Amino acid sequence: MEEMEEELKCPVCGSFYREPIILPCSHNLCQACARNILVQTPESESPQSRRASGSGVSDYDYLDLDKMSLYSEADSGYGSYGGFASAPTTPCQKSPNGVRVFPPAMPPPPTHLSPALAPVPRNSCITCPQCHRSLILDDRGLRGFPKNRVLEGVIDRYQQSKAAALKCQLCEKVPKEATVMCEQCDVFYCDPCRLRCHPPRGPLAKHRLVPPAQGRVSRRLSPRKVSTCTDHELENHSMYCVQCKMPVCYQCLEEGKHSSHEVKALGAMWKLHKSQLSQALNGLSDRAKEAKEFLVQLRNMVQQIQENSVEFEACLVAQCDALIDALNRRKAQLLARVNKEHEHKLKVVRDQISHCTVKLRQTTGLMEYCLEVIKENDPSGFLQISDALIRRVHLTEDQWGKGTLTPRMTTDFDLSLDNSPLLQSIHQLDFVQVKASSPVPATPILQLEECCTHNNSATLSWKQPPLSTVPAEGYILELDDGSGGQFREVYVGKETMCTVDGLHFNSTYNARVKAFNKTGVSPYSKTLVLQTSEDTDSEEQTLPFPVPSERLPLRRMSPFSSTLNLQPSFPGRSYFDFRSSPHQLSLHSSLQSLNTSVAWFAFDPGSAHSDIIFSNDNLTVTCSSYDDRVVLGKTGFSKGVHYWELTIDRYDNHPDPAFGVARMDVMKDVMLGKDDKAWAMYVDNNRSWFMHNNSHTNRTEGGITKGATIGVLLDLNRKTLTFFINDEQQGPIAFENVEGLFFPAVSLNRNVQVTLHTGLPVPDFYSSRASIA
Repeated sequence: MEEMEEELKCPVCGSFYREPIILPCSHNLCQACARNILVQTPESESPQSRRASGSGVSDYDYLDLDKMSLYSEADSGYGSYGGFASAPTTPCQKSPNGVRVFPPAMPPPPTHLSPALAPVPRNSCITCPQCHRSLILDDRGLRGFPKNRVLEGVIDRYQQSKAAALKCQLCEKVPKEATVMCEQCDVFYCDPCRLRCHPPRGPLAKHRLVPPAQGRVSRRLSPRKVSTCTDHELENHSMYCVQCKMPVCYQCLEEGKHSSHEVKALGAMWKLHKSQLSQALNGLSDRAKEAKEFLVQLRNMVQQIQENSVEFEACLVAQCDALIDALNRRKAQLLARVNKEHEHKLKVVRDQISHCTVKLRQTTGLMEYCLEVIKENDPSGFLQISDALIRRVHLTEDQWGKGTLTPRMTTDFDLSLDNSPLLQSIHQLDFVQVKASSPVPATPILQLEECCTHNNSATLSWKQPPLSTVPAEGYILELDDGSGGQFREVYVGKETMCTVDGLHFNSTYNARVKAFNKTGVSPYSKTLVLQTSEDTDSEEQTLPFPVPSERLPLRRMSPFSSTLNLQPSFPGRSYFDFRSSPHQLSLHSSLQSLNTSVAWFAFDPGSAHSDIIFSNDNLTVTCSSYDDRVVLGKTGFSKGVHYWELTIDRYDNHPDPAFGVARMDVMKDVMLGKDDKAWAMYVDNNRSWFMHNNSHTNRTEGGITKGATIGVLLDLNRKTLTFFINDEQQGPIAFENVEGLFFPAVSLNRNVQVTLHTGLPVPDFYSSRASIA
């Protein structure tokens, strides 16, 4: 009940209502507070002057607030009229809850009457503190307002239910526990306040003091005051005026203004309004229940935000630590290179020092020997050796003159670290803002009237729902393997049509599609069940809907088509059917169980070396390292004949990139073909070699330049791998007896950039050769 307390407090004094009255606007005021906020109006605004002029039509006349404002525009407090002789401006005070309270314009004359019966100033006006509606009182003054006995009863019950009711009501600061209650004064006292304010002498000695608990019971059992008519104070309310919406007495019906109004029994209307209030409370109760649940949700969000914040901070710290660790590892590598260069320079200089020291010692010895020979006085002996000494001196001199006195190594280091791209990347490091509030697209709808089969091919078409407001960035079409296995991705793109060729004859397939955008993916569509034709000579089988035949080639020629080829099976009949799909399987990039003749695929960033740089929707790759790095295609092949090409977009400094196929676990940091998991051809600007398990074979003249085209033909039916350069076969068949699961593969360094071209037919000359064979 604590939430109800604000409903029980007066908006003027901030305390519980005492003798509350009901204003015409349905708000309540203490009777004493209502008297305190009365102000006088000019004579021209009085009810009598209005009635004389014919403008007054109600007992309570609301003021024209455009002409005269009773509250300040500056602070929304209540102000008195200024400029009228009958109502001079008076200072104001503020109540505990912010309402301006004005003392009377003139001191009230001394009277023995209660506040309700004391006369009010002539032409008084009162303004509701809550809705700011103003009205002028008639001759009855405050007695013209009905008393809210129900509110008084609610306040009594509320105070009785509060433990605070047993506290002393006269303590100035913190109320102490009450020890007695005076039945005549109806006040709870603690011992100090009883001795000070209610001494047991004089007239107070006759008052009866009881324990607080007994006083509470006596309060509860005290007779409730009966509500009387405001116009006829001796009459009790007995009927209810429907037009005025207020209780009235019999005298009001006989001689008052309600005599011509529709009235109903007070008890019946009491029950009716109680029922209406109960029904209204049911709706409000539902809203309150929802609000409580919402508050619980918000509190849970606070906890979740705190947990997510801790988790996100830990993730951020881990990411930054990973960057720091990577930088430290790179720092160690660079320092190792610097130390290596340092040791090399020192070795060269020390070797030159050692060499020059030996040679200088030899030269010095020769010079000292020659000086001693010159000192000899034997001419014939001198001439016997002088020619040889002269030759040795000249030869030694010549040896010193051939760059011997030039340092073989400079003191400068020829290494230069370019850290500006990394610093720029660090400065640009920021959070990626994801708009999570946007919804995912709606579930696509497969269009039966545009779906058809022909031999072992099927064309599927879909669209967004007509009333969908969330755009889709693309679609994912999935197909199973024709044997009830897992669904596999066969198309990802923006098109809403896809032709699937080369399916098993007389096989049943399940197809489904879903849409995606930046937020996520939609649910799967209904599963489309389709069966292929009996054999290759079958007529086109379609749904019983009109399908424009000229549209079929367009769909098959679409560059976005995903084409699959499955082994022929048993005869059958073509049909379509819809059924609900409970499956929500993840995508699988490998087409191991499919025999693919023409496949659309791109390079796979997930399995590539970290130095590989992707662009053009993962169809173009290059490298950031001078060392060879390997990148694989997204699609793996285990059956059929497959052909794809790669164009050389950039070729600098004559590197030797390698092209071919590999297993998924091939080494990614060496040239393709260095291990036993790859079969490749590496080629430079003049010649090429085939390589597998680091074995180099079949050197062939003819290299590549910028703009050249490399063709790779994987024939898993004949278990061979063949290479082409500019549409010409390069050397013999490169590898034979290849079987298993293979992925297209390339190795390259930063001097090469290539672009992948897929979905290509097998070259005509090879097809004709294979048919002859």
